[in-house]
Amino acid sequence: MNLATWSIRNPIPAVLLFIMLSFAGLRGFQQLSIQSLPDLDLPGIIIQLSQPGAAPAQLETEVARKVENSIATLSGLKHIRTSITDGLVQISAEFVLEKKLSDALTETKDAVDRVRSDLPTSVQQPSVSAVVVGGVPTLTYAIASSKLDEEALSWYVDDTVAKTLSGVAGLGRFERLGGVQREVQVEVDPVRMASLGVTATDVSRALKQVQQESSGGRGNLGLAEQSLRTLATVRQASELAAMPIALGNGRDVRLEQVATVRDTVAERTQVALLDGKPVIGFNVYRAKGHDETRVAEGVQQALQRLQEADPSISVTLISGSVDYALEQYEGSMTMLYEGALLAVLVVWWFLRDWRATLVSASALPLSILPTFAVMHWLGFSLNMLTLLALAIVVGILVDDAIVEIENIARHVQQGKTVRQAAADAVDEIALAVIATTLTLVAVFMPTALMNGITGMFFKQFGWTAVVAVLASLLVARLLTPVLAVFLLTDRHHPATPDGRLMQAYLQMVRWTLTRRKTTLGLATLFFVVACGMVPMIPAGFVPASDRGYTLVHFELPPGSSITDASRVAEAVRVALKPVAGIDHLFTAVGSGHIADGALIRAGEVREGSLTLTLKERDQRSSQTEIEQAVRQALRDVAGARFSLGVGGPGEKMSLILSSENAPALKASAQALERDLRSIGTLSNITSTASLERPEIVIRPDWQRAAELGITAELIGETVRIATSGDFDTQLAKLNLDNRQLGIRVRMADAARRDLQVLSNLRIKSSNGLVPLSSVAELSLAGGSAQLNRYDRRRFVTVNAELGGMSLGAALAAAKALPAVKNMPSGVKLIETGDAEMMEEMAGGFGFAMLTGLLCVFCVLVLLFKDFFQPLTILSAIPLSLGGAFIALLITGGELNIPSMIGLIMLMGIVTKNSILLVEYALAARRERGLSRHDALVDACHKRARPIIMTTVAMIAGMLPIALGFGSDASFRQPMAIAVIGGLLSSTLLSLLVVPVVFTYVDGLQQGLGRLSRQGKVSVAGAN
Repeated sequence: MNLATWSIRNPIPAVLLFIMLSFAGLRGFQQLSIQSLPDLDLPGIIIQLSQPGAAPAQLETEVARKVENSIATLSGLKHIRTSITDGLVQISAEFVLEKKLSDALTETKDAVDRVRSDLPTSVQQPSVSAVVVGGVPTLTYAIASSKLDEEALSWYVDDTVAKTLSGVAGLGRFERLGGVQREVQVEVDPVRMASLGVTATDVSRALKQVQQESSGGRGNLGLAEQSLRTLATVRQASELAAMPIALGNGRDVRLEQVATVRDTVAERTQVALLDGKPVIGFNVYRAKGHDETRVAEGVQQALQRLQEADPSISVTLISGSVDYALEQYEGSMTMLYEGALLAVLVVWWFLRDWRATLVSASALPLSILPTFAVMHWLGFSLNMLTLLALAIVVGILVDDAIVEIENIARHVQQGKTVRQAAADAVDEIALAVIATTLTLVAVFMPTALMNGITGMFFKQFGWTAVVAVLASLLVARLLTPVLAVFLLTDRHHPATPDGRLMQAYLQMVRWTLTRRKTTLGLATLFFVVACGMVPMIPAGFVPASDRGYTLVHFELPPGSSITDASRVAEAVRVALKPVAGIDHLFTAVGSGHIADGALIRAGEVREGSLTLTLKERDQRSSQTEIEQAVRQALRDVAGARFSLGVGGPGEKMSLILSSENAPALKASAQALERDLRSIGTLSNITSTASLERPEIVIRPDWQRAAELGITAELIGETVRIATSGDFDTQLAKLNLDNRQLGIRVRMADAARRDLQVLSNLRIKSSNGLVPLSSVAELSLAGGSAQLNRYDRRRFVTVNAELGGMSLGAALAAAKALPAVKNMPSGVKLIETGDAEMMEEMAGGFGFAMLTGLLCVFCVLVLLFKDFFQPLTILSAIPLSLGGAFIALLITGGELNIPSMIGLIMLMGIVTKNSILLVEYALAARRERGLSRHDALVDACHKRARPIIMTTVAMIAGMLPIALGFGSDASFRQPMAIAVIGGLLSSTLLSLLVVPVVFTYVDGLQQGLGRLSRQGKVSVAGAN
């Protein structure tokens, strides 16, 4: 007794089981988080080392190389990326996926500590942290106030908004954009300081010693114990002017004698504008593993409470990934419902029996609900890939039920009772149903077990599909027979004669069986021609998506001020104003951005970005068309280089040139950048080749300095404090009720613009104060604005926006350029970003398809106990691939991740159809003694209907996705097109070609059997 016949005899356990599974699925569905894509738990570590005032070249030699060499010895290290800017070194250490994040963090800290003593003493305490927050902001807001000025609003954001949002569960990081920082500025006068024998360093350090609070000591007054605390602070900045500053040698001066004290704001480093009006912006980042929709809901509620408490505050949502994630979720669920409905309608159209249709349709919710329970148990989320897995198996989930119901209906037509017909039908079809389901599992399982980053993406996809398919098998073997017994009637329908379509099909089957070579030759020709079209299909990674917003990043030449950057940003805003479809323009100058993967680069005043918030999708053209219009408009803006896009996959091509020969590296990057402009639709071609920035170089006269007892360290310290102030940690502080303000001592801005004033700065010597020009030479020169390193070698990244061109075509064209072919031997070309992912994806999917094919063959051998007929079943796969290639070529699709998913899916579906034919033909020969020809014709007659039903049901489920209905379907559409094309070709051809292949394989098997028997007879005769 098999499982199906047992459930017919004992229906209550089966019904109770699925009631419990359904409740568990509903509970799991409620708790599943909604995300755009699965979280990538990449073991990545960020190391930050700060040495204020140090130049990039100095930091590379004294800091970056030493730290890189130390962490390079760590086990499991994959890549090291380093970004060096003024005073800051950021190192991103990427480890292999098998490395535990906690171990990587501990080992990296130990490696940095090993070289801490070798670093300059002025390097601040290194920061080593794990990457736990994604690089792209979850939400970006702009906040304005009708009664607060910019400084007060900036503090409101830093204090009130940041504290309020930090209480939202799942919020990983808060970042302010724009605004200013309040501080006390003590502007020293070089002339008055020189007359009194004072330097800026003396003033800054004296303030640090005087303006402080210290605790220590104990008193016992009145038989009680008291702690002692020394309070030497002023309550407001204006009181500092009268403060006497001790200069040593018994001398002192009041601060107002050498400086002007102002309670003002620090030097501006950021600007934020919304549609040209000043605002303060802030980014909210989701911590990994949390539902971004729930984070967004919590942030929205917190901001609403703030607005209710202070109506003068207005908050505007600029951009974020949440709306796109929700849109994809709602669109995928809609496609799921529509696909299920169409599949059910197809079943009804063929069976014309609402009872049988209801039994088949019940397989859908009863298979999907348990899948939700398992997804929650495995820690999955409702993201683009898991929902895609459910969408593509909708048609598959009803297949087993369709086959069983169709078989039961056929047995009822033979005059049996429903109970007897169900028992006989499910027993007859058991091997085929189990084989088809396990075949699908064997196909999808390798995608769940792929290695690398691609495997991390598709782990959830593969397991979701596997669980859903196994659940459908459980429904088909346990519940479908029970429902058939209780819902179907014993009314006998006389067997209807074959229609014209069936008669024509059977006539074609007989024709192909008599002309086997012609049939096989035509099928081979079809496959060869289709494969010949593959080079014509562009290769890609992920289709560019329509997220409802895009980003324009701009960069000015080194040495440009924040005023210059703001002027360019305004020019960009004016140029983009006529572009249709843009709702808001949010400008952020001086903000950090993602550079070279997950490395967050600190902002510079010469850089900025404009976030273009697009109107609703039904009120504008596609994002690709809008971005093309933006590129055209940016051509009219001079003085900066631009890049367009949010940094998502499918937007740009990135190539790394790596070398230790800096001149050769720079020349190769410039040549590649120049040659790329001649390729297709590539645009905004930029490189990170370090531009020369203007510098004022001070070269000490060693002999003269030694005679006066002046060191290079003293010169550097005096110049640094006079021009920009001391390190933040060394500044004196003014304590207010709710915060501390830094007291910065430096010269006025006008003095810093005069080289003569800098030359006359006084330096303390053994003979008193001497001018800087007497011990050093000042000159104008140039130096690197930024240095980038990849795996301990300098590198330059050349980026190009694809502009609709496929990534594969762009890569092939780039590698054929003279700049690449004639590259110096010391310069190495490395594919990174989407190009690296695409190469890994192609290898991963290729291996998954081969593994799936081998697994399918093994499953079929075990089930059929035969090594030959599985070859017949697998013969349908080439026919399906040919149809998929033709469909992609006709629709202008790419060979990318979604279409690869479609190809893998086809392997399981078409194998399923072949199993139905081959299994019935073998059973007809074994149980009824039919000839090979009659068994094949009978199998085609009996199995053509369920095969066509399941194929049409699958196509119906895929059709809304292929047509791109609903939300942005850019990711799902290529997959649906490949599946539909492959299904059409494989179904039409396999119904004719598989019987022919069966005859050849069966003939080969019989021939080998005869040879084996003859060999045994010969051996027996010899004995």
